[in-house]
Amino acid sequence: MKVAMGPDPSLIYRPDMDPEMAKDKGNFRNYTSGPLLDRVFITYKHMHTYQTVDFVRKKHAQFGDFSCKKMTIMEAVDMLDHLVDESDPDVDFPNSFHAFQTAEGIRKAHPDKDWFHLVGLLHDLGKVLALWGEPQWAVVGDTFPVGCRPQASVVFCDSTFQDNPDLQDPRYSTEFGMYQPHCGLENVLMSWGHDEYMYQVMRFNKFSLPEEAFYMIRFHSFYPWHTGGDYRQLCSQRDLDMLPWVQEFNKFDLYTKCPDLPDVDKLRPYYQALIDKYCPGVLSW
Repeated sequence: MKVAMGPDPSLIYRPDMDPEMAKDKGNFRNYTSGPLLDRVFITYKHMHTYQTVDFVRKKHAQFGDFSCKKMTIMEAVDMLDHLVDESDPDVDFPNSFHAFQTAEGIRKAHPDKDWFHLVGLLHDLGKVLALWGEPQWAVVGDTFPVGCRPQASVVFCDSTFQDNPDLQDPRYSTEFGMYQPHCGLENVLMSWGHDEYMYQVMRFNKFSLPEEAFYMIRFHSFYPWHTGGDYRQLCSQRDLDMLPWVQEFNKFDLYTKCPDLPDVDKLRPYYQALIDKYCPGVLSW
């Protein structure tokens, strides 16, 4: 399936805003300055120190039986009212608003793809892990493959990996590490976080969404790949075919962020109908 590119999501969510007043795209994901930078750097320092092959495998085992909680999608969305993402340099408001902002941006650009609208609402629900006691460095932020040397476009790559024990292990410290060339991202062990967890929740609960939806959820935080252009040596042809979908989703995930918060109560009925269509009822988390 070929993805049709939508209009500029930094404007479609706020169609009446003067373009001169919209946030310049170059100011998103600023990791060199800003009021939230210290918080962001500390989160990534911990992530890049403690996310190892052994750590990620333990998290897959810990959460792989989906026995943490029984709840609906909307209950999970409501939980994110209590979460501010410590890795995000762009916003300092609860993640639930970002879910609706992303979904509404997609809805306006792709009105014929209701499943894509739902992806916008679902994409960060894995962050409920942080509300169950997981440290944010094991939940939020950009993801990267463990088991091989980090590549240049990983955030703070030059200043945060020095204490990661895997980089002292010859099995994991080369360009390919424990992987084979073009093995496919489905065979790569990504740093543990909300992307992989939510993808696994969707599989376990048998969401009736197209494969593109699962792929976008699983890799939307893999910025070094979909935006930085790195890790292509691990990609299969399927990964490259799916890349435009991830990049299209990313525009809305990133550029709809703004302090103009949506009226969630007005939006709920529409998104509840999509939930009832694609992932109804009480789910296992």
